[in-house]
Amino acid sequence: MNGSVVLDGLLVMDGHNDLPWRLRVRGADVDLSTDLSSTGLHTDLPRLRRGGVGAQFWSVYVPNDRPEPQAAVQVVEQVELVRSLVDRYPSALALATNAYEVERARSTGRIACLLGAEGGHCLDNSLVVLRSLHKLGIRYLTLTHSRNTDWADSATDTPASNGLSTFGREVVRELNRLGMLCDLSHVSDQTMHAALDTSAHPAFFSHSSARALCDHRRNVPDDVLLRVRDSGGVVMVTFVPFFLTNACREWGEELARVEDAIAAPWDSPEFLRERQAWMDANPSPPTTVRDAADHVEHVRAVAGVDAVGLGGDFDGTEIVPEGLPDVSAYPALLAELSERGWSEPELRKLAWDNTMRVFKATCG
Repeated sequence: MNGSVVLDGLLVMDGHNDLPWRLRVRGADVDLSTDLSSTGLHTDLPRLRRGGVGAQFWSVYVPNDRPEPQAAVQVVEQVELVRSLVDRYPSALALATNAYEVERARSTGRIACLLGAEGGHCLDNSLVVLRSLHKLGIRYLTLTHSRNTDWADSATDTPASNGLSTFGREVVRELNRLGMLCDLSHVSDQTMHAALDTSAHPAFFSHSSARALCDHRRNVPDDVLLRVRDSGGVVMVTFVPFFLTNACREWGEELARVEDAIAAPWDSPEFLRERQAWMDANPSPPTTVRDAADHVEHVRAVAGVDAVGLGGDFDGTEIVPEGLPDVSAYPALLAELSERGWSEPELRKLAWDNTMRVFKATCG
């Protein structure tokens, strides 16, 4: 089935895209109004249009190896980067901080640009910083990235806070008060449960997949999926191959060991050359659009059709599944699900309605 036919009349609200950090690292001006496929980027305006993306959470990410005061500054710089893109392409992009602004952008044919801060290290242990980020327009906070904060445990670090410390619970309550989504992607199982115990708002995962299909600690276990269902929340399934199949997860674990052995800063040319040389000699196991569809279907089977969305994590991963090469590819996933029997109303829930409902319930 032709994906564009399936997508006719549907728009996608995607939970996570790392283009802002990719642009920062490149340090060179790029024209997003042109197709940038040849540059290695996954995202540009023509491909967003082809993919039917009507609303995008842009990750205002800062690596968690930065000292926290530095991260607090850099996250503001990332916000300004996204705002500069909106200013540069006003006919295509519109900043949005609430449901009304998302719908207004949609009605004028523009892509609603939402902001999500990936990693609580950017707070520098300060609720004042959190309140300031809200005033800047950030509407979700991922409690951790790949390392613990002083107050929350990451899925990929050694537990230190039994999920959330006392201050961590204060952060969750303040997110509720401000009307910000408490993003549980990247956090440990204990942190997931502690946050769900503390929060009065629907559960929210901006870019995570199903643990039952791929045993990666970044994925959501079934007991948490049931709590997502009960809270009226949403898991936005990600397309990162490490989180889709166990074969690719194991390959990624080996890659991580190679990275740890490289005696150079992670973003240095030397590090990148050595890393790429290993990847060239050891290609990743194949993953496909069908693997991503399997995760969507598992979340639906456990938590219900109202609990699943899409969070591709494009430009946040170097490898992508066959059939999902970039932001133009959402129709391919919807076509795959249509062939599996998903109805148009169910696809609409997946692509837009479920995430929009949770966003509106939390952020207004």
